[in-house]
Amino acid sequence: MANVSVYNIEGKEVGTIELNDAVFGVEVNEHLLHMAVVNQLANKRQGTQKAKTRSEVSGGGRKPWRQKGTGHARQGSTRAPQWTGGGVVFAPTPRDYSFKLNKKEKRAALKSALTSRVLENKFIVLEDMNFGEIKTKNFQNMLNNLNVSKALVVLGDDSRNAELSARNIADVKTAKTNTINVYDILKYNTVVTTKACVATIEEVYA
Repeated sequence: MANVSVYNIEGKEVGTIELNDAVFGVEVNEHLLHMAVVNQLANKRQGTQKAKTRSEVSGGGRKPWRQKGTGHARQGSTRAPQWTGGGVVFAPTPRDYSFKLNKKEKRAALKSALTSRVLENKFIVLEDMNFGEIKTKNFQNMLNNLNVSKALVVLGDDSRNAELSARNIADVKTAKTNTINVYDILKYNTVVTTKACVATIEEVYA
């Protein structure tokens, strides 16, 4: 099992914690990571784009000039794609981009993402993240103490002050243990969490 250091909000090491290999020590499957990210981004797409084809634009019912004898190229409609105001060739139409990823694949991808952060020493565990007041400066000081900039901060349900203190920092995103996902774990440089959240993640995903 992997051992990682535990810090306090001043950035001082106060102990270590043993991570469960069933969650934080699996073999990293890059293909599943890619599929999970593509799945999440595809499911977020609205798919509402629309352009009109030559059959949908108005006008053009009459042949603009006779077939032969004018010196012009033959034309059948003023709404053909080569005409100004004409229809679009292979125009996009509303569609659903989402696709299904199996539950086991989702879990395996999440474990791979968490393991990759541990292997890269970008998984920081804190003793706790209790703030007495809602203050962005206090949260930023904690990140500075930990030497962290772009971070995904995983919080428990009892960390309301920390959650509100972090929401005005540009490169920081907060998440609960039940809302973490592969895309966010890979997007942010570092994952910062607490001992309690690590225990919850291991309980849910082991």
